[in-house]
Amino acid sequence: MSKISCLFIVVWLTSFSVSIAAATVSQIEAVQEAAEAHVADIISLPKNGELNIAAGNLDSRMRLTDCPVPLDTKVPGRQQINTSVTVMVSCDRDNWQVYIPVKIELMTLSVVAKRPLNRGMTIASNDVAVQMVNSRFQRGHTYTQPARLIGSKVKRTVGIGEPISSNDVCAVCRNDDVLITAQGNGLNIVAKGTALSDGALGEQIKVKNNKSNRIVDATISAVGEVTVNF
Repeated sequence: MSKISCLFIVVWLTSFSVSIAAATVSQIEAVQEAAEAHVADIISLPKNGELNIAAGNLDSRMRLTDCPVPLDTKVPGRQQINTSVTVMVSCDRDNWQVYIPVKIELMTLSVVAKRPLNRGMTIASNDVAVQMVNSRFQRGHTYTQPARLIGSKVKRTVGIGEPISSNDVCAVCRNDDVLITAQGNGLNIVAKGTALSDGALGEQIKVKNNKSNRIVDATISAVGEVTVNF
């Protein structure tokens, strides 16, 4: 075999080895983008929500090629899609696959405390603000409208910047005096009562009519007000 032929074979083998052994920046980015797109497709984004997705880094020494067909993606196993998930990205044509972790941040609008809210405080308009909050830090039912919280009492201490949930406040608290509005058959009857339990706006609690001593199930319609349908 001639020296020229031997040199050509060595150069060809070297080039082939490099092409399958060292992933280029564009190859790595293509894998990351495919993984991020897959996660974005399978997550339902709530109204006014934002989704922040970031694929992890890949070792550039991994054996990857420029896939001649669109990359396949899937979430293997029975993973719970929460704050992170592992995505398998593969190229069937070139017979390779990689697993890449993807971090997930689901941001939603929520009413938060502008300053520490201590137990027993009554919430005023300057105590709260609306901002985007990572859903992982939200617990229970949260609020998007500050007006629904104004006048409520704090049941559990809420730190500055923390979202306020229905478990943290009561629009009507136990033993509070409340105004009962009974509605039905075209009639509106108003009476005074006493709350027998805590509740947030929209929740149902038991209330005693102070005049008749009758106990009824009522829905909290505003701070200090409940409604009964008959």
